[in-house]
Amino acid sequence: MKIAVVHDWLVVYGGAERVLEQILICFPQADVFSIVDYIPPDERGFLRGKTVTTSFIQKLPFSRRKYRSYLPLMPLAIEQFDLSSYDIVITSSHAVAKGVITGPDQLHISYVHSPMRYAWDLQHQYLREAGLDVGIKGWLAKYMLHRLRLWDNRTANGVDYFVANSNFIAKRIKKAYGREADVIYPPVNVESFSINEIKEEFYLVASRLVPYKRVDLVVEAFSRMPDLKLKVIGAGPDFNKIISKSSPNVEIMGYQPFSTLKAAMQSAKAFVFAAEEDFGIAPVEALASGTPVIAFGKGGVRETVSTNDHFPTGILFDSQTPEAICTAVRRFEESKSKYKSRNCRMRSELFSAEIFRSTFTDYVTACWSKFTGEDPSPQEVGHVRAAHEGSQKAATL
Repeated sequence: MKIAVVHDWLVVYGGAERVLEQILICFPQADVFSIVDYIPPDERGFLRGKTVTTSFIQKLPFSRRKYRSYLPLMPLAIEQFDLSSYDIVITSSHAVAKGVITGPDQLHISYVHSPMRYAWDLQHQYLREAGLDVGIKGWLAKYMLHRLRLWDNRTANGVDYFVANSNFIAKRIKKAYGREADVIYPPVNVESFSINEIKEEFYLVASRLVPYKRVDLVVEAFSRMPDLKLKVIGAGPDFNKIISKSSPNVEIMGYQPFSTLKAAMQSAKAFVFAAEEDFGIAPVEALASGTPVIAFGKGGVRETVSTNDHFPTGILFDSQTPEAICTAVRRFEESKSKYKSRNCRMRSELFSAEIFRSTFTDYVTACWSKFTGEDPSPQEVGHVRAAHEGSQKAATL
């Protein structure tokens, strides 16, 4: 079989690219397509030596730095990929990748990290943050997003099977496209972390310092709790803003190498996470380090962090405010003995790369068997059923 894997854009090695990496391990014969490819030569290992076919946007002026500015052209660009010779098309999509054109004899499976947030339920938030909620530019942006929504909804008809990275995103897919999605959690490299049951007297935030991560709220909360220490690892445009809100008990460490991050993950009393994420890799990495998580209880973290009294691995707070964070941290201080490092580690292993590869390979094989009218093997059906039941169980623990 010929397999094509289509990704939105290749600029950094982030969460979506980790999924792409594992898909290419599952299907090493696959060809790769992307709107643009600007991954530096020394960081291309996750592409496993693949030559990436790119779109005409790659050749447009300033596309290396301003590729997002070409969003209005991306639907046209993704439709220009000629995939007619492939049996199976797998799209890794958080923007336009799922809009590729396929024929009736081609199986199209779309692994959706999220429907376009800025075009659907988070449109108003994105426009406000970009200063595009008023004025002529604002109206042009709203019209462009309106057209993008129509295209995005229409192209959902070309997908045979949707896969979501969490039950949270499956609900978004249902809302945006009216389609059911199976859930296969994204791969987390839990093997790179190990537990340390001896914890030091500090809490940890590790994140890119960008607005939606809400690291400023965590810093403000700890500035109100001078008896507790917080370490912040990460860099980004909010760096100066976060420094301005910090107090002597808050240590802003900036960017740190992985060895320092790993040691901090292992030694922290708890990992604090205030963002609303589709899945959220960092909290799972903390759990893999044997460290409980204190997180905003919306999004994928509700499925990765267990608040079950018999198997607790963290605390969830219900609003993105310093007050809610303070309350959650104080609750943790009063009950921290019940959060066991071994339980945290066991929880993280539900989201390992090995489980992703096994489940996704069997899922694609079972979909192909169903698509071609062949009966999938009992093992394939069992793996797919186990993945579905596992996602439902994880979401309720």
